Amino acid sequence: MANLKNPKRRKNMLTALGVSEVDWKDAELLRRFVSDRGKIRSRRVTGLTPRQQKQVATAIKNAREMALLPYATQR
Repeated sequence: MANLKNPKRRKNMLTALGVSEVDWKDAELLRRFVSDRGKIRSRRVTGLTPRQQKQVATAIKNAREMALLPYATQR
């Protein structure tokens, strides 16, 4: 019988890349956490901790303000 609580644990993308602090100026890193439609990917998809997810979301929002990343499309 498979483990029903946690069938497949996602790898933490930030620790895999060796990133300790998320910076809004690193647009290449932040693009990994944005979907093709411009939406921020959820923790379930990225495998981040709650603190890391909050840092990534804030960094993406700041990068959008500075026109480094696109906003979500309307379609």
